[in-house]
Amino acid sequence: MAASARPQRRADAAEKQAGAGLHELGIMFNIVSTVENFARANGVAVIDTLVLQVGELSPVVPQYLHACYPAAVDGTLLQDTQLKIEMVPGNVRCEDCGATYNLLQEQRVCPQCCGQRYAILSGREFLIKEIVAR
Repeated sequence: MAASARPQRRADAAEKQAGAGLHELGIMFNIVSTVENFARANGVAVIDTLVLQVGELSPVVPQYLHACYPAAVDGTLLQDTQLKIEMVPGNVRCEDCGATYNLLQEQRVCPQCCGQRYAILSGREFLIKEIVAR
């Protein structure tokens, strides 16, 4: 009975991973549409690079953005562009002592006072930072 459960668990894990990638695919389609509209409105014919900023604390997974980018840009003005993703650190300020630290690196615990109350300063961002055109 245990042997038949293993393949099902792998299939479930693959479905979860594919579902997460579908989230980013939809996001990429929206980004492509936004960039194409911007390019048309501004007379841009060729785009070399699209630069996105993704916060460490955002729900967007950069690897999935890279993976689905070719499908999202196929047949569009962005078809021959390069995608660059810049990560924005998930920095917070401790509400107990005022120290600033990276939430993920410090595992959600202030390195100064061991407090766990914080205000997010950065890391939730997800935006189009730059469109490099010719």
